[in-house]
Amino acid sequence: MIEILIVAVWLMLPAYIPSPLAAVFGGGPPIDGGRNLSDGRRILGDGKTYRGLFAGIIFGMLAGLLQMYYLTVNKTLFSVELPSFAGYGANSTVVIFALAFGSLFGDMFMSFFKRRLGLKRGAPMPIIDQLDFVFGAWLFTYVAAPSWFIANFTVSVVITLLILTPILHLITNVVGYLIGVKNEPW
Repeated sequence: MIEILIVAVWLMLPAYIPSPLAAVFGGGPPIDGGRNLSDGRRILGDGKTYRGLFAGIIFGMLAGLLQMYYLTVNKTLFSVELPSFAGYGANSTVVIFALAFGSLFGDMFMSFFKRRLGLKRGAPMPIIDQLDFVFGAWLFTYVAAPSWFIANFTVSVVITLLILTPILHLITNVVGYLIGVKNEPW
């Protein structure tokens, strides 16, 4: 059980890092330029900014590159063999980028969907809010490196992440709220 948990978090670290750091380093002009769609609602909202997007991608990439460096020194963590972001015909930089950008895309896609439902920025959407970035990361990574994705995101890893991620998401959001980078603790 501990082995699956370590592998799951290891694989998702480049996807876990972008969203909280996009919130910390975000701000500035929104990606949608303040525009509305024909339904009169914002496309994404003020919470999705270029600065946050680029900061999230950069920090997700840095996390993945640090992981790759760690693998050159040590192939295990707590005696658990760690998977590489390469292999199965996959380029590690492409996989790491897909995880980082995909996670932010999943979050932006859900913001777009929430705006279409008339929900305001920060309005809760339980379970979906906690997993939108996971599904975005998985989709982009599967498209970028399908064989690598299938080999590493086994059923046990996927189930572990579907259980663990909402818990981690709640913890990081509460911390973000307490330090003042989020307006709500969910």
